[in-house]
Amino acid sequence: MLPDEPVRPRPEGTAQLPGCYRHPERETGIGCARCGRPICPECMVSASVGFHCPDCVRGGAAETRPARTRFGGLPSADGALVTKVLIGVNLAVFLLTEYLSPAWGVRLALLSGTHLGGVPVRYGVAVGPDEWYRIVTAMFVHSGPFHILMNMVSLWVLGPQLERVLGRMRYLALYLVSGVVGNAFAYVVGGGTVFSVGASGAIFGLLGATAVLFRATRTPLGPVIALLVFNLVISFSVAGIDWRAHIGGLVAGGLTAYGLMYAPRDRRGLVQGLTVGGVFALGVLMVVVETARLGG
Repeated sequence: MLPDEPVRPRPEGTAQLPGCYRHPERETGIGCARCGRPICPECMVSASVGFHCPDCVRGGAAETRPARTRFGGLPSADGALVTKVLIGVNLAVFLLTEYLSPAWGVRLALLSGTHLGGVPVRYGVAVGPDEWYRIVTAMFVHSGPFHILMNMVSLWVLGPQLERVLGRMRYLALYLVSGVVGNAFAYVVGGGTVFSVGASGAIFGLLGATAVLFRATRTPLGPVIALLVFNLVISFSVAGIDWRAHIGGLVAGGLTAYGLMYAPRDRRGLVQGLTVGGVFALGVLMVVVETARLGG
């Protein structure tokens, strides 16, 4: 019977059919294949076996778990969205600090010192918490076209693969934590005399994470090891490159990736969260200890 069809008189001796659970005035001989409640043609939803009622359809959709990547992230249609955003942010900051307002390059750089013109005055990160923002902002500042070109090409080569397997949030956390710890290590080693800019610490973190990914997926490590050795040779042999941020970022990226990729499935969220938080806390601790030493 259609929803707007008038009720026809029932032949004598005919058994009465149950009414739809949502429209009691409509008799029906069809029941939901899951819960058994009677449903009229307007309410029935076709299923692989029989028909389902609207409530069971909504309940089944709520119980369905979203698909996950191998390491617990949510898959996305654009597996390089975060990488593109990071490249865009780096380019925007580069235009600002290189051409529009160079003074911002100094305000955002990893800058620390305990002497200014021979006078014992602390400045930059060494001042204290008010200047610790530089540990984060410095990873988005670059010193010239060649500098940002090399870093962005490396980010585009390494980033999308990790973003697809980790998911957007885990990948972004890996990038930021690697950059923060890389800059923190540069500050600890450089102490009272450090000036550093660039995304190299975060890039080396992605390189370390790629090595862990290759090991986790049993992919031959030869290519990534060769790339790592090549970059380390350049880091220690070319003047003006801050090898300290590279080493710090590499170690942080490897540790973070290990926790993200080898976390047990039944406690994946907890282990991954503790890994990211723990590595980030290590970077903060280094900054706190070094600042206290310089002021001591």
